[in-house]
Amino acid sequence: MSQPTTQPILSMHRIEKRFGATQALKDISLTAHAGETLALIGENGAGKSTLMKILSGAHSPDAGTMMLDGQVYRPRGPHEARKVGIAMIYQELSLAPDLSVEENIMLGQERSHFGFIRKSQHRLRVRHVLSLLGHADLNPERKVGSLSIGTQQIVEIARGLASDAKVMVFDEPTSSLAAHDVQELFRLIRRLQTQGLAIVYISHFLEEIREIAHRYVVLRDGKSAGDGLLQDISNRQIVSLMVGRNVDELFPKVPHSMGETVLDVSGLSGVRMPRSVNLKLRAGEVMGLFGLIGAGRTETLRHLMGLDGPSSGSVLIHGRQGRATPQARIRDGLGIVSEDRKGEGLSQSMSIVDNLTLSDLKPYSKLGLLNLTKRRKEADRWMKTLSIKARSPLQSVSQLSGGNQQKVAIARVLHQDATILLLDEPTRGIDVGTKAEIYQWVGELAAKGKSILFVSSYLPELMAVCDTIGVMAKGRLREVRPTHDWTQGELLSVAVSTDEESQSK
Repeated sequence: MSQPTTQPILSMHRIEKRFGATQALKDISLTAHAGETLALIGENGAGKSTLMKILSGAHSPDAGTMMLDGQVYRPRGPHEARKVGIAMIYQELSLAPDLSVEENIMLGQERSHFGFIRKSQHRLRVRHVLSLLGHADLNPERKVGSLSIGTQQIVEIARGLASDAKVMVFDEPTSSLAAHDVQELFRLIRRLQTQGLAIVYISHFLEEIREIAHRYVVLRDGKSAGDGLLQDISNRQIVSLMVGRNVDELFPKVPHSMGETVLDVSGLSGVRMPRSVNLKLRAGEVMGLFGLIGAGRTETLRHLMGLDGPSSGSVLIHGRQGRATPQARIRDGLGIVSEDRKGEGLSQSMSIVDNLTLSDLKPYSKLGLLNLTKRRKEADRWMKTLSIKARSPLQSVSQLSGGNQQKVAIARVLHQDATILLLDEPTRGIDVGTKAEIYQWVGELAAKGKSILFVSSYLPELMAVCDTIGVMAKGRLREVRPTHDWTQGELLSVAVSTDEESQSK
């Protein structure tokens, strides 16, 4: 695909932004053209969010200029940015679940006359934008909270169209979507391109970027690291631009062997999910759990950890049946990294050292008093070991990038010396460089004889990292095979098959 020759709809030229002593952005430029998708790529903390906050009016640049559709663009806030044609589609949708589809689409852009909302105009406008998206059948009166995540995203996009968007920014839009919803999103983006919108697409999934985008801009440490046509660059070269060094492997291989069974699960069931799950996990084994959203993978890990109950069935850890409470499971050697690091995986208001050590304070406690100096030194050691970027161990976790937050969550289970790690979507929403580090750690942990249950919706990493893969659907663990006996197509086929189809195979 050749470089666009038309005047760009959006131009950001030599943008700079500083927060106190921190230079967040320096001399960044990009352009977005009608009918194309520009991929904005970079590690967590590279400056992507800050740049998009400037575009959306949430921040003002310290230097640089912006042009929108040939006019100087200086928004005084997000509302003004939206009015002139900037639509933001965030990873976590900003919809009101108790309002209808129509009310959400028109929220903040209501049509009124003498203080009365013109409902007939609203309905016409909503039906028009839904028709543009190919979803004229979506009931405008339906409550948004009753819709699937994929359909809610359609409502979010429709809201942008209703405001006559010229530029639409998608920020990690697929991190919570099932595979069929991802393809539906791409269909909608292509439809938006044909209608002349400029799309800025932010994602850590290079396969997605190649499927949907034309050009790329890579940011690193708040600066432009490279740009061009995607057809002219390899994935390895993109990652090298992101991390500032040559990357030999996206999926590092660490030799390891498997030993005796350390976790023996038989008939594990919850109130709704899981449903009679059986599995055996060996020392040094990395077992992947694949399935669609709602398949019961997270519920299985939570029941294993004693977080949810009541449970039935047998869970033998090193041949012993322990108590099904989180405290007992930690003593038995289990550790969990939640898929929801903000909601339950980490305490956002607490420091790195608190988050890292709270699950095992015994090494620092004597006569009921904590040795704070010793605890901080241990946190420093783990920060160096996992390359956690922060000012100090006393910094609040909420101030870290997503990738560094995930490293803290992993450091916590390593600090408590867990021998069986339950990792629930450990690479979701983090950059490629950090993903490669996590894959390396998983391999090294397996080489030390630790066992890992690795839940993921991202098939390439399961196929590359795991020794065995099991597929879950409707709360049941359908089938477990050595990874080399699976294809990606077979994994998806089992994940979407009915119980009867699965049993007949």
